[in-house]
Amino acid sequence: MVDKLDQLFGFQEQALHLRSQRHQILASNIANADTPNYKARDFDFESALQKAVGQQSGNSLPMTATAAGHLSVDGAPAGDVSLMQASLSQQTKALQGEVQYRTSQQPSIDGNTVDMDGERMRFADNTVRYEADLSIVTQKIKSMLAAIQNS
Repeated sequence: MVDKLDQLFGFQEQALHLRSQRHQILASNIANADTPNYKARDFDFESALQKAVGQQSGNSLPMTATAAGHLSVDGAPAGDVSLMQASLSQQTKALQGEVQYRTSQQPSIDGNTVDMDGERMRFADNTVRYEADLSIVTQKIKSMLAAIQNS
């Protein structure tokens, strides 16, 4: 049952988490618009989501150790599932939200690369997409509740 809920909400959970991360980064850019030498940051949401969902959903083949010398993840002995899972969760955290510095289209005298118009646009776009993802989750929950109550 829990596996089915993970399948149902896993993608949206990752999307909301990454949108929240991006929201914080964009807010930081806006807050530091007047800070000398501040470099605007961002990350590619689509690639981060693909990496996060690909690792979480099991789009890859399951790892099975058939002998002591087979399969080793980050130095973990073959078949040590707890260490493999810990390693995968560390990889997921490392891949999600790969923050990069954005190059400025208009260089400023003080070295700041924040373009306020662009940041506001990205912030508003991210907000709308976050709310859309949240409404999808809300609809799924309402559908499940309706199915449970009508049974």
